[in-house]
Amino acid sequence: MNPIRPKRGYIALTAIVIAMLFLLLMHFVLSDSLAQLLLDKGSKGLPYPVTIQNIMWLMFFLGLGELYYRYQESRISISHLQRSYLPVDDLVVLQPKDMGPIFKSVKEEAKDESAFLPRLIHQAVMQFQSSRSVEQATMMVNSQLELFSHQLDLKYSMLRYVSWLLPTLGFIGTVYGIAITLAVAGSANPEDPALLGNLTKSLAVAFNTTLLALLQSAFIVYLMHLTQGREEQALNTSGQHCLNNLINRLYVRQA
Repeated sequence: MNPIRPKRGYIALTAIVIAMLFLLLMHFVLSDSLAQLLLDKGSKGLPYPVTIQNIMWLMFFLGLGELYYRYQESRISISHLQRSYLPVDDLVVLQPKDMGPIFKSVKEEAKDESAFLPRLIHQAVMQFQSSRSVEQATMMVNSQLELFSHQLDLKYSMLRYVSWLLPTLGFIGTVYGIAITLAVAGSANPEDPALLGNLTKSLAVAFNTTLLALLQSAFIVYLMHLTQGREEQALNTSGQHCLNNLINRLYVRQA
């Protein structure tokens, strides 16, 4: 039985709700210094709670939601490797008459984009039935593996965008903070003894967004590589299983 596939839209909505609850919790729990670092609370920038940091947290949790969705997809891909679609006994030889039952066993499963193994078997059997050529069936499997690999890479485009957007938002927040600091410095009394200390503190706050963004982005990218590697491993294993237990067992009786 396949793992339950959650709806992508529901996951995104849930991620936003969790992000808001997380921000609300930090608002009441964190000390003033940590709240200023993580939420930009109490600074002279955007009116709280509409801050760059809070926007970054929303994007961060949306990225985590997308990672969860991709993880569930990888579970589905791996689950098909545990099915008995193909014989694994080294003594078994497959002939054209054996293709019918195999085709029926994967026909419905092959409609699922995450079902790498059924899709490969489905295409290989169709090619072999139409051409009676092991070479053409092999070429079909190889071309499908290459196509699936490109499709899998495209599915991570949103996560790559989030991992790029977070540092960009952090840099925007830093530039905005520096601009505010310069504006304050321009209107302040240069003979004020507290001016230098206030400007230094304001600049330190301005760099908080970049620091937080880099940490968030690093975490997202790390999890993305783990999840993508899991899906790519499932794809490679599916291709190897199809070659070993279908293509290499095919036999056509010579006339």
